[in-house]
Amino acid sequence: MNFIEGGICAVKGVRAGGIKPGKMGIAVIKAEGNAAGAFTRNKVIAAPLMLTRERLAKTGRLSGVIVNSGNANAFTGEQGMADARTMASLLAHRLGVDEELIGVSSTGVVGRKLDTDWISAHLQEALDSMGEDAAASMRAARAIMTTDTVPKEIAIEMESGIRIAGIAKGSGMIEPNMGTMLAFIYTDAQIPSKELQSALTTAVDKSFNMVVVDGDTSCNDMALLTATGSSGISPEVADFQSGLNLVLTELAKMIAVDGEGATKLIESKVTGAATVEDARLVAKSIVRSPLVKSAIFGKDPNWGRIVVAAGYSGANMDQTKISLSFSAGTEVVELVKSGKVVRNDEATLAQLKSIMSQDEVFIITDLGMGHESATAWGCDLTYDYVRINADYTT
Repeated sequence: MNFIEGGICAVKGVRAGGIKPGKMGIAVIKAEGNAAGAFTRNKVIAAPLMLTRERLAKTGRLSGVIVNSGNANAFTGEQGMADARTMASLLAHRLGVDEELIGVSSTGVVGRKLDTDWISAHLQEALDSMGEDAAASMRAARAIMTTDTVPKEIAIEMESGIRIAGIAKGSGMIEPNMGTMLAFIYTDAQIPSKELQSALTTAVDKSFNMVVVDGDTSCNDMALLTATGSSGISPEVADFQSGLNLVLTELAKMIAVDGEGATKLIESKVTGAATVEDARLVAKSIVRSPLVKSAIFGKDPNWGRIVVAAGYSGANMDQTKISLSFSAGTEVVELVKSGKVVRNDEATLAQLKSIMSQDEVFIITDLGMGHESATAWGCDLTYDYVRINADYTT
């Protein structure tokens, strides 16, 4: 498989566009085909999510998606549901498609009424921006941003000839118990809805579900996957899964490194676990820990915080079997081997501090309990995270 340019518009059958004149934005995507979705497990659920989930369950298809940024339309009651339906109706009418096949998504401040008049007034501008090129995909990717500092998109072409691409947004309120903040993924492969759902669920578990920025789970988390079938190719299930895994993993890493105020990407790889679930628990516990995240931001070689985070993760482990090392680039430092500290002198701590100074820091934890593994991604915890979230609505 090869990385290609074009974002979601690299996929045959996809048109996209968007506007972001200020805090509010609108993205529109037209792509008809079988579809699947993954959604938040938060029990406070945004109206657009409820509407989209309900429609997907009925039809297993989508013809288009409308997304607004700046307002989450969450915790807004019956009015919120009416506003989500209004968004769908507005787009369906303009595109000339069935309203039941329009997905709706929102992101932004929770608990405030959605300004549907603004959306109605600016929708044509978003539609006029639609295209089938890289610039059009980028316009959609930018339109869905909130505190993101960069747009997030990726496209690949498989050896079979099919393409898979996605855009995503996410920077804060991220420890998804389903997927990411928002992600819209497209392929030109011919795949039934049930197979799409299975593939998406598997890929989400390996990627978006393994991202932690701050440990909070949004009420708007949504990942939608649509197959336009425009390539005329029905790929092998395993090949498609590997491509989808790659696309979602790359988007997940983009979200982690763009965490609010972040300066570093942290990758936590856990090996030697008794079960996959144990590996996942430890990997996420490490990148979730405010003490670990703060230490890496400050380049403080306080590595004991890692084993403590592993210990309270809830995983089956034995402190006499754990091994720990850090790496960045070609630099590697082994700190613990089978429960024993092997290096802890000034030279070692200086080397660890050097590793923590890099843009990407890799933590490798071997539990010594079995043969299962998992990887999670996160970021450091900085002063700017507090600043951004202290005045988010002002």
